[in-house]
Amino acid sequence: MKALVVNALSRGFDFEDVQIAAPIRREVLVNVQASGLCHTDLLFATHNIVPMPAVLGHEVAGIVAAVGPDVAQFHVGDHVVGSLAQVCGACDRCLSGRSFQCKHPESTVRGPNDAPRLSRRNGIDLFQGFGLGGFAEQALIHENQLALVPKELPFAQAALLGCGVVTGAGSVLNTANVSAGDTVVIFGAGGVGLNAVSGARIAGAARIVVFDIQEKRLEEARRFGATDVIDSTKTKPVEAVRDLLPEGADHVFDFVGQKSVAEQGLAMLGVGGGLYLVGVDKPEVNLDLNLFDSIGGQKRVQGVNFGSTNFKRDIPRYAQLYLQGRMNLDDLVSRRIALRDVNKGYAALKDGSLNRVVVTSF
Repeated sequence: MKALVVNALSRGFDFEDVQIAAPIRREVLVNVQASGLCHTDLLFATHNIVPMPAVLGHEVAGIVAAVGPDVAQFHVGDHVVGSLAQVCGACDRCLSGRSFQCKHPESTVRGPNDAPRLSRRNGIDLFQGFGLGGFAEQALIHENQLALVPKELPFAQAALLGCGVVTGAGSVLNTANVSAGDTVVIFGAGGVGLNAVSGARIAGAARIVVFDIQEKRLEEARRFGATDVIDSTKTKPVEAVRDLLPEGADHVFDFVGQKSVAEQGLAMLGVGGGLYLVGVDKPEVNLDLNLFDSIGGQKRVQGVNFGSTNFKRDIPRYAQLYLQGRMNLDDLVSRRIALRDVNKGYAALKDGSLNRVVVTSF
């Protein structure tokens, strides 16, 4: 099959022939119909985080082509979405609904005595990013990393449910537990940030303030439900929020991942407010925190992984919200491309004019 392989850091994605194994045990073979371009895969392709060579791509939607002998949840022909959360389904955290904190994610991949899922014809094994490897014609995935979705859900929109949607909306609805009447500030109106806007709107937030440096992204934020949009290059963010929300914000979400942004977010919180760190610009970014101000203001700072998502529950839920016209997924898909054009797709995302790019031709 055709797949994109990262052979070396910062060298891009190479379009190659790759061998994929037949499913064993609880594995599901998926014919990939859509695969989203997420910043995390680009981060992995440019920083020493995972072994190389690797097949990345973690926003995956497709059709079940074959199942292993022990698969109980899926059948050939089902439409599925992959989850980057690798969950065993049996530890205490999984059983308590916190599968995003699973203690044994290694249970979703093959063991050292098994043949690799992905390899080259010369026998070189390929690392499978997040146990998914969605930048390929097919993906071999443990059933604990798949969610069943309605067949009427378009594949391009479905793929984004696997990461961007659940991370953005889940940060608001699951991690922060935003309630009706709360005030929300969002830094970054990219693909993930726009889903946070959707989540805040669904939760009934009284004010949804969005910061970005791109006018087009701010316009998109309004379309998704923001009540106020602010160009952070033309104003002082903390003062701007204090003008809108004299008591400070209840919740601030940082989808940018820069030190200055996080510290501004912390400064604009009201008493008892929470700062939620979601985006990562560079792995080595740190945050300075004043203990006295944080204690006096009863402020919370929380890192968010995968939107605190229980994906077996949440992905089908968001799919239904979309089909009911209550969640905007259509405007997230800015461009559809072929698999061999992923390098160009990532380049196109740099200027901020596109929400998400999705591979739909393999």
